[in-house]
Amino acid sequence: MRTSAAAIVARNETWTGAAATEPYEAGWADEAVVFVRALRPAVGRPGRARIELSPDGMRWVREGTEFDLPTGQDEVTFARVDRFGTWLRVAADLPEGASLTVLVTLHLKG
Repeated sequence: MRTSAAAIVARNETWTGAAATEPYEAGWADEAVVFVRALRPAVGRPGRARIELSPDGMRWVREGTEFDLPTGQDEVTFARVDRFGTWLRVAADLPEGASLTVLVTLHLKG
């Protein structure tokens, strides 16, 4: 029987400039789906988010997966990732003047 879990890693956070979720330790999982929901309409064009990996939960590298951030209220975007090691997070660099209030969840299966 497979194991699954969902974790909220950013709740009602307003992202501006360089932003990232809390790190999440998911070494037991084989795959993850990341959902980003806009809780309010975006200000400006927030751009794209990326998946980042870490060997220790402190130093981060880009995994290679990127996806558009949502722009409309209650709009949801997502990304799928596997073979990620132990630590995961979502990060983004929003352009000057752009902001986005988000709910970010990780859905993991092992």
